[in-house]
Amino acid sequence: MPNAALTVASSSNRLDGFSTQDRGLSLNRSEHTAQDIQAAQQTIYDFLLHSVKTLPSEEVLAEFKQLFIHHTDTVSSETLPAIYIILFANREDEFRNTLKRSCYILINNWEIKREYQAIQSLIDVFADPLITRKTYSHTLKRLRTWLKRFINGDDFEAIRLFAARLTEAKTEEGPWTNRYAPYLLVSQYTDMQNPMEQREAARNLSKRLKTKFKYDLAMYTAHSAGSAALPENRRYKNPTKLGEEALRLVKMIVAKRGKFSYKNLARIFLQQTKDLPYWKFKRSLIAYLIFSVDQKQVARGLKGQLLDCLSKAYINENNDICSPSLILKTANRAIDALTTEDKSRPSELFTLLLSQGTPLTLAIVLLKIILISPKSMVYLEARLADLLRYYEQFPRAQCNWIINFLEIFGVTFAIYAQNVEYNLVDVNGQTHNSESDQARKGLSVPDIEACRIFSQMVHHPYAPSHDAP
Repeated sequence: MPNAALTVASSSNRLDGFSTQDRGLSLNRSEHTAQDIQAAQQTIYDFLLHSVKTLPSEEVLAEFKQLFIHHTDTVSSETLPAIYIILFANREDEFRNTLKRSCYILINNWEIKREYQAIQSLIDVFADPLITRKTYSHTLKRLRTWLKRFINGDDFEAIRLFAARLTEAKTEEGPWTNRYAPYLLVSQYTDMQNPMEQREAARNLSKRLKTKFKYDLAMYTAHSAGSAALPENRRYKNPTKLGEEALRLVKMIVAKRGKFSYKNLARIFLQQTKDLPYWKFKRSLIAYLIFSVDQKQVARGLKGQLLDCLSKAYINENNDICSPSLILKTANRAIDALTTEDKSRPSELFTLLLSQGTPLTLAIVLLKIILISPKSMVYLEARLADLLRYYEQFPRAQCNWIINFLEIFGVTFAIYAQNVEYNLVDVNGQTHNSESDQARKGLSVPDIEACRIFSQMVHHPYAPSHDAP
């Protein structure tokens, strides 16, 4: 393959005038079949995939820029004609899909190589002033119009967010919802309309960010007792927005009050309901979810809303023995009631629980659902993404209550993750964890304050982890 730099000068005369391809390929949209467009797209994908696997990132970026921004020849003689097929077909949607998938082909391969700066450089390519330059070429005018729309659209914003999280950029500079990228990414990798490369990249980054949070929380809590004596640059940073309350929250969850831990309670519930008809299972589910909710008024409201929702769920199967698929569908229906029922606005129950100052109650109820239906975790995260998209229209100052819930939710689920283990050690040397006899008896508030947290990652901190607790 020739050096990419050799192709730049030879095509400079095409930037602002009509190129030979303008005259030779000026076809009507109707003359291009879907097969033509697909073949053109595949030509571009194959070229970029070969380039990113064989060339340094600087040369790959130069090729990408020449193809999509400068609209000049690349080292392959087939890629520019392929772009022209899409342009002259006047299919902006296909151009957008082509550009998006091309970006993710590069992102995926650079992420594997840990070339994160190359990903940020890809974002910088779209700041080229040539995109806004006026031109007499109808082809270039169309191309630059489509590029500007792409840059101002949701697809590019998703790519920008992706790059920011990979390079550990300060996402506080953007929307406040950027902090909760693991949930926003879920909607990308569950959307089958997105290209395979985008879904794979989103899934991997979401897992990486969640695993990193679990690791950072474990390290912060484990070293919190002695960190005050250390210089600030040697202290483990609190990964939450809860301040010192984060430590108290971790202790409260690990030393859960009540007769049983949440995991034990989930196992008992599944054992006791495995042969019940579906209508009885739904009633038992409500009792399971509101069990140990301390505030009577909150428990009554929760019971009433869940009863109204679940009593209408899959009524044609009420007399059937409850199956795993029914448990999954019912768990998802309960998640809808607790988050958003129309995937657009917060549900009445979500607003009710948070307005009453019980974000931990909501987090625990959602945890109890996932403990009996682990496959619902992705569904739950997708609903949180829906809520984030709804609330991102409001200033951060008006969203402190939802932010507080998301932070508590994150801590709760991090503690119950499969690759992290938390224990409490009191001044007498006794160890308490969510499966122990001491935890089943519960600890009083003074006992909790006297305890120290011991936490450890079971696996390598950045190894892929299960989504469900």
